[in-house]
Amino acid sequence: MSGVRAALARARYFVREFSGEAAYDRYVAHARAHDPAAEVLTRRAFERARTDSREADPREGFRCC
Repeated sequence: MSGVRAALARARYFVREFSGEAAYDRYVAHARAHDPAAEVLTRRAFERARTDSREADPREGFRCC
């Protein structure tokens, strides 16, 4: 049974990394480590800033959808 759990945990890890869901968790951990009193963006604000940053980068190219 522990082998199945380990496989599911690895699969969950890769899905979260591939989808970008873990990026917010890393951001929060980084912000808390550098300044625990600092205000952390909400997930929605973080995703909006991340999307705006990607779309503003000319190396990413124009995305219509």
